[in-house]
Amino acid sequence: MLDYKEAIFYLFNSKGTGVMYAINYFPSKVLGLSYLAGTIMYAFLGFIGIALYYVIAIRIIPLNVKIKGYFLFPALFFMPNLHFWSGGIGKDTILFSCIAIFVYSLLKINNRIILLLCSLGLSYIVRPHITLFLLVSFSLAYLIASKISVAKRIFLALALIAVGLVILPKVMEYANIEETSIESFNKYSNTRAINLSEAHTGSSVDISSYSLPVKIFTFLYRPLFFDINGIPAIIASFENLILLLLTFMVLRQKPIYTFRSAPLIIKGLLILLILGTLVFSSSLGNLGIMIRMRNMFLPGLMLLIMWSFSLKEELKRKRRGLDNYQS
Repeated sequence: MLDYKEAIFYLFNSKGTGVMYAINYFPSKVLGLSYLAGTIMYAFLGFIGIALYYVIAIRIIPLNVKIKGYFLFPALFFMPNLHFWSGGIGKDTILFSCIAIFVYSLLKINNRIILLLCSLGLSYIVRPHITLFLLVSFSLAYLIASKISVAKRIFLALALIAVGLVILPKVMEYANIEETSIESFNKYSNTRAINLSEAHTGSSVDISSYSLPVKIFTFLYRPLFFDINGIPAIIASFENLILLLLTFMVLRQKPIYTFRSAPLIIKGLLILLILGTLVFSSSLGNLGIMIRMRNMFLPGLMLLIMWSFSLKEELKRKRRGLDNYQS
């Protein structure tokens, strides 16, 4: 067990698991909270993340569309795994909420800059590569945004890129990658995938033999019903089937136009989803871990789905109005 000095050392001189030991030391040993109390504390942090995504959806999605008699919002946010993996003790809950706070801060960045920096700082000490993904994703989103002035786009993108370059060496050190090259990343990903797939669990999958499209599909939409090995897998299969069907419907609705028309936040979250999917789909060989890792990126897909159907409904209403005017 850690003592006070070790906890302070890990807090300021470590990343990932060491920091988590230090963070959990204070409520557990200093405040004397039980495991249940700690779980409630983390669950409340996850609730903050979910609540912020609710606010974000209300602010940026103009129309709430019904599918088969159900409104997409807030139905999509009721998926059990979204709450399960954002409410437990661990890194995933912290990162889920950090991303939500970061995105929420961007709605009014001038008033919430301190909140934004805190979310980046906390995510950095928990998982540095997620912070790097965030910075890269929203740098790209700012560069391609059409509703922001060119000067502001370039300034904000360069600022995020600069911070990303500063933390890149720490990310490489955290991941034990010796050099910045495709070969190094591929070696790291293959090693992790083999180690996880060799674990003796019912959810292990040998992704080393999969093509890239199958790896991406596995990360985003499995387990499905052919992967069932218990009640959690049954629940996850229903959720993934719903997401798969909705994604298919989005892809049929002019996806490039949908992306170009989307607000900055949805663009950034979608790029974050793509980055996370490309990296983790090649390095994880366990469906349970995939669900847990995917959870922090999942709200981006949900918001994209809501936006796509909202845009389609807006265009439909405009056509009706034009037809009525002409008649």
